Amino acid sequence: MKGDYQDLVDEISALLGAPATLENRDFRLIAFGAHDSDDDAAMDPVRTRSILTRQSTAAVRSWFEGFGIARATGPVRIPAAPEAGVFRGRICLPVRYRGIVQGYVWLLDQEPGPQAAELAAAMEVAERIGILLAEEAKAGADLSREFLAVLTAGRGWQQDMAVAALRVALGPGGDGLHAAVCVAPWSGEPPASVPGAAAVCVVPGGEPGAKGGVAGGSALAVLLRLRSTDALAPALTAVARLLPRAAAGSAVTAGAGGPTGTRGAAGAAGTAGAGGPAATRGAAGAAVTAGAGGPGGAGATATAGTGGAHPVTAGVADPVRALTELPAAWAQAVAAARAANAQPRFGPVAQWSAIGPYRLLAALAADPVDDPAARALLGPAHRELARTAEVFLDCAGQAGRAAAALGIHRQTLYYRLARVEQLTGLDLDEGEDRLLLHMALKAARLHG
Repeated sequence: MKGDYQDLVDEISALLGAPATLENRDFRLIAFGAHDSDDDAAMDPVRTRSILTRQSTAAVRSWFEGFGIARATGPVRIPAAPEAGVFRGRICLPVRYRGIVQGYVWLLDQEPGPQAAELAAAMEVAERIGILLAEEAKAGADLSREFLAVLTAGRGWQQDMAVAALRVALGPGGDGLHAAVCVAPWSGEPPASVPGAAAVCVVPGGEPGAKGGVAGGSALAVLLRLRSTDALAPALTAVARLLPRAAAGSAVTAGAGGPTGTRGAAGAAGTAGAGGPAATRGAAGAAVTAGAGGPGGAGATATAGTGGAHPVTAGVADPVRALTELPAAWAQAVAAARAANAQPRFGPVAQWSAIGPYRLLAALAADPVDDPAARALLGPAHRELARTAEVFLDCAGQAGRAAAALGIHRQTLYYRLARVEQLTGLDLDEGEDRLLLHMALKAARLHG
């Protein structure tokens, strides 16, 4: 379908004698006409960054929308605004289907400019583009519905039917490599698009351990298309852009054996869509601008809510090729997101392969920990003792390392450990007692 869009954009460029640019309604670049002018003034920063970054930015997007392009049914002329980096005026051809805006065709305005008859002919081409965009959006909605069904279906014949329906909806792409992603907590609607995604849906919250559900609220589920098992780096960047700015600016954790050059990818700034906005959207990036609140409606910039006390984190499962493995992959993604929430060192985006013991703990600890030995230690009155015990066990029982990590004297460490043994009745010289306490402390983090 990409070729169809390019052909139609080239047709508009030929009709109007100027290079045209096509964006979807979220101001993401779809196709652009060839530019062969030797005049540097014919390109301004907005257009240049649009083509290079393939996406819009919030500030200049707002500037263009202020001229009513989302409601217009015919060409809209927009003057230059040098203070915003828009050195050339624009002509916007709204792309609509059955009254609903699907995208925009942009042209740089120039004297004497296209005539009314030429613009009318270009609008007819824009209508054909609108049909294609609407069909693509419908196909995406079908995919998201089938993807959600796979994640929430029961076992046996229900899951078999859901997988079969998703395979039909994916078409030839169903045999490719995919990765499941969980972003949680998530409130509101899913974003209109996510780079590299085959399907996006919101999985309703459920009781801890419920089929498909995520404890504490709903989650955004993303089905990413991958070219190979080595293609996770751009996928991690796309996922990180779904997170609030504070998290997205942090390191992105690559899993063991996975990509290594992904740190800081989430902090890449999204910039202007073709012929459209150019100001930076911020670290939350291309598909979604994150902040407080909930995702916006269709056609609006989606916003990931902070979900109250829990930060928004994301988990990425190991890639799978068989669609029947998606439910298990989703469980991995949920576990990785929970681990990222529990342990900041995993980063705001964690791969299941990189979360170590949390791979087991997330599956085992479906309910909050209530082991009689650890119960007293896990109360609010003994948080410092619990932290001391966890650091000591993380350091493999090496007192010197643990004291240094805690910033306390070794004798203080010994005193605290003795108090831990008194409260729990456990002997920290015994391996099984250490294992029990370590598991209880880590599992408690998952429900913190």
